[in-house]
Amino acid sequence: MSASISAPAEVITHVHLESPDARRARLATGWLIIVVGVVLFALSFSAGATATFALSDAFDTVQLPSIALPAGPVVVITALLCLAAGAGLVSGRLSRTWRRVANTVAGLSVVLGFLSWAASSSTLPFPVSNQLAGTVALATPLILGSLAGVVGERSGVVNVAIEGQFLNAAFSAAVVGSVTHSIPAALFAGVLAAVLTGMLLALFAIKYLVDQVVLGVVINLLSSGLTGFLFDQLVQPNSSTLNSSPIMTAIPLGPLADIPLLGPVLFDQTILVYLAVISVAVVWFLLFKTRWGLRVRAVGEHPKAADTVGISVTAVRWQAVLVGAIFAGLGGAFFTVGSTGTFVKDITVGNGFIALAALIMGRWHPVYAALMGLFFGFVTQMASQLQTLSTPVPSQFLLLLPYVATIIAVAGLIGRTRAPAADGQPYVK
Repeated sequence: MSASISAPAEVITHVHLESPDARRARLATGWLIIVVGVVLFALSFSAGATATFALSDAFDTVQLPSIALPAGPVVVITALLCLAAGAGLVSGRLSRTWRRVANTVAGLSVVLGFLSWAASSSTLPFPVSNQLAGTVALATPLILGSLAGVVGERSGVVNVAIEGQFLNAAFSAAVVGSVTHSIPAALFAGVLAAVLTGMLLALFAIKYLVDQVVLGVVINLLSSGLTGFLFDQLVQPNSSTLNSSPIMTAIPLGPLADIPLLGPVLFDQTILVYLAVISVAVVWFLLFKTRWGLRVRAVGEHPKAADTVGISVTAVRWQAVLVGAIFAGLGGAFFTVGSTGTFVKDITVGNGFIALAALIMGRWHPVYAALMGLFFGFVTQMASQLQTLSTPVPSQFLLLLPYVATIIAVAGLIGRTRAPAADGQPYVK
């Protein structure tokens, strides 16, 4: 009778190795959150007694009660939450899921703590409904512009010219809308102007292999100069006939528009707002659920391999740039027919560059880029609201707040990002 001896089972352990880039991003994010937490803690000593938030404005049918919070304790609690979240990120002991939770908690704490401190020094309540409505309005062109960048850059063409596409579309929509008194005609003109600008970008970037970043800057300067010249020479002297476009009216979506607080914000908007939401789903579907989207992503990642299997890199990149220009045209039209009805020089005030930052923060993904557009819209609207409340924050800083948030977010809060491998690289067959 022989006894068999079996070897002990080998224990396999999986160790997650963090790359140097990911580690730097995690540490930068963690320390930044800790610094913000320290700042909030310092601000708590100068907070007023109560911060009041109004959930309804005077014109709402259903008046929701205002919320009064003890400003000092709220700011202290949010500061401690930021410190805890930052410490967790710096320690490196949090899993990927808990890192996302920590970032989310820190973001919400910063917003609530800063607003509580700022609102506590004002006799007027902070208008939450106006903040949300303004966020949606300001984010609409940013979402559409970021989608234009996502489609183009997924194919490997860097689109720094979103600002120029916005300007040309806004100018064309205002003039055509003023002449025809037709909003559909104005939208078509805006899209056509952006597509022509996209053709200029594609021609020099794809055919003549011009540096795409430099090309985008040149197109932006060209668009600014051209629209400014035409405005001075043609539009301004005839403003009554060439600069008085009809303005879009809100389209309520039945009973949904009557929901308190969220109804007017989400379901009583202009057609461009609805198109922006639909466009996010359309771009996601095109990129990830269609054969064309697979080709776009293949060309953006490895154009030589795509060419080897018979995909025309040049044709796909042209198509992607022009499809993206459609969304940029809708975003540019928002500045005129979607809001004021008139065009002024450089009306887009850098929103094209913020849209570019949104797509980078959104990791070249349509849904994430749209969320980043909402983030920038929220910050911009918050700066405007705080100015009207006469808060102790200097007005100059409030005007800079959206751009400061852009720099901070792109520098540290986006984590590790990787652009499409062939993004910005001309392809020579």
